[in-house]
Amino acid sequence: QVQLVESGGGLVQPGGSLRLSCAASGLTVSTYNMGWFRQAPGKEREFLAAISWLIGITYYADSVKGRFTISRDNAKNTLYLQMNSLKPEDTAIYYCAADPRHKGASRLSGEYDYWGQGTQVTVSS
Repeated sequence: QVQLVESGGGLVQPGGSLRLSCAASGLTVSTYNMGWFRQAPGKEREFLAAISWLIGITYYADSVKGRFTISRDNAKNTLYLQMNSLKPEDTAIYYCAADPRHKGASRLSGEYDYWGQGTQVTVSS
């Protein structure tokens, strides 16, 4: 049974940082394309970053490039999203997701079969 559990969200001031974690069970993160998405109230789910299976090529949305970093720890079977220089518009529920297909990592949410429950990130002074 695949389970993805996000943690690390919370309230942070503009300009601050957070690191989100996604602990995986029932799958091995290094053999899946892994991604981070977010969804703000009234908006569609938005791609943020992905890391490809095995080699670990990373992809970013323009809105977070240079501020967010996706990584994984194979020993801990955990995916991370380091978020720096946070802005109020980064406020959303953040989700990790897994795609079992051995191809390039996708920016499309429909390509991901497994999802975590989400963690709330609020950027406010």
